Amino acid sequence: MAVPKRKMSRSNTRHRRAQWKAATPDLAPVFIDGRRHLVPRALVRAYQRGLLTPED
Repeated sequence: MAVPKRKMSRSNTRHRRAQWKAATPDLAPVFIDGRRHLVPRALVRAYQRGLLTPED
């Protein structure tokens, strides 16, 4: 495991942590009951099979 040789300053620590941001998921269009819905790409199959229902 990597062990730092020197203490990292608070400014550098916070600057590094600020780069960890959650990315918005890719939304794909899905037609359910004739209406177009935007759903996360990973869940398209579940919506098409009726396992999930979009809230609108």
